[in-house]
Amino acid sequence: MAEQALSAREPDIAATASAIGDQSRTKVLSALASGRALPASVLASEAGVSAATVSGHLAKLLEAGLITVERHGRHRYYRLSGPEVAHVLEALARISPPLPVRSLRAGTRANALRRARTCYDHIAGRLGVALMTSMLTEGVLAGHDGTYVAGLDRLSSAGQSVDYRVTGHGRDWLADLGVVVDRIPRRRPLVRYCVDWSEQRHHLAGALGAALADRLFELDWLRRAPSPRVVLVTDAGRAGLSDSFGIDVS
Repeated sequence: MAEQALSAREPDIAATASAIGDQSRTKVLSALASGRALPASVLASEAGVSAATVSGHLAKLLEAGLITVERHGRHRYYRLSGPEVAHVLEALARISPPLPVRSLRAGTRANALRRARTCYDHIAGRLGVALMTSMLTEGVLAGHDGTYVAGLDRLSSAGQSVDYRVTGHGRDWLADLGVVVDRIPRRRPLVRYCVDWSEQRHHLAGALGAALADRLFELDWLRRAPSPRVVLVTDAGRAGLSDSFGIDVS
């Protein structure tokens, strides 16, 4: 009975919300939503705080279980503890007011994030939504049309979600692109989606979303910008995305 009582305890949402609910810690988590492990120096720069200050913020995020730390020699690298943290950040972004833009640099970065960014290990922003839309139009995916449906999407209504699936044609189409569905590691569902906070539509997540992103980086159609999360489309990518997905990124 005691074990059952412990397992039935309610989650302490307030504690997690408190850990997230600081502007500097939010910026740290947003930078780590790139899916990469980053050193404290980069995170301090992203948060606009000193090395000593970011150390305290990282300690609180570690205590809350929102990030993990890896040691490489004398250096420490931090990353999100899992994709579910990125999903929570995306969901919060959808219901949060926009930050005021107080500099040209901040405005440029905000626009770049809206154009193309990583959401943990898959592509988000206008490009992510365009990829999803193209795959639905081409019949690679089936199950829905990619629009956000209040009350049905898993991020807005627990227990209900749109069910996407890869079609038989889609398997062949993806293989031609270099993404072999049967070889994708299945530590999580093959097809999931996120409600994109900037576009209010679905972008592709799950194991397939990660595999597709990996392939686009491998082809050098996409490159990571110096700023965490921002994704750049190369000249080869403009041609490839146009030919394969019908996406005009100009």
